[in-house]
Amino acid sequence: MGLVACTRCTKVWPGETERCGRCGHRMQSRDPGSLQRAWAWWVVGLICYIPANTYPMLSTRTLVSKSEDTIVGGAVELAHHGSYGIAIVILVASVLIPIGKFAVIAALAIGVRRGTRMSQLRRHQLYEVVEYIGRWSMIDVFVVAILSSLVQLGALASIAPGKASLFFALSVIFTMLSAQSFDSRMIWDRDSEPTPQPLQPQEVHA
Repeated sequence: MGLVACTRCTKVWPGETERCGRCGHRMQSRDPGSLQRAWAWWVVGLICYIPANTYPMLSTRTLVSKSEDTIVGGAVELAHHGSYGIAIVILVASVLIPIGKFAVIAALAIGVRRGTRMSQLRRHQLYEVVEYIGRWSMIDVFVVAILSSLVQLGALASIAPGKASLFFALSVIFTMLSAQSFDSRMIWDRDSEPTPQPLQPQEVHA
């Protein structure tokens, strides 16, 4: 439509406007460093996600024993005790959803750069889903914090968060920053690019 919105105050101006007349910010229709920042946050989040699944998430100490469980190990232990519903919720929220977020963000970034067979509308819907569920990805950290504050019975029993809780929280934060750094407008750029017209043979007159 030949319009551009200011990224600072969201005021809309004609496309050739160089600076916003309201706040003075320099106008640009696309963020040139969007993909670089999205990939940077994505890599850091993936690095933090590895120790989040290898280190213990919860450390439980009783009068006679002490146990440390990882995310998957805790879910398996719950399943052995018959709590299949809770185990499934933990696996979905802590394993499937984070891996799905990593896969979707990477697919969106690659699709913008190299193209994909998936439609622009479907990719934009996936982006909105990833951005929406990002705020709910801290459920494991909240549960660990609540248990740690409630179960403190001195020498009898205590629950403390493990190293994995910190890495899991960092991984969630970095993936949220990666999704927010991705400029979703680039998904639709291929539709707005003009289609090259085939060259017409020219008549040569003697």
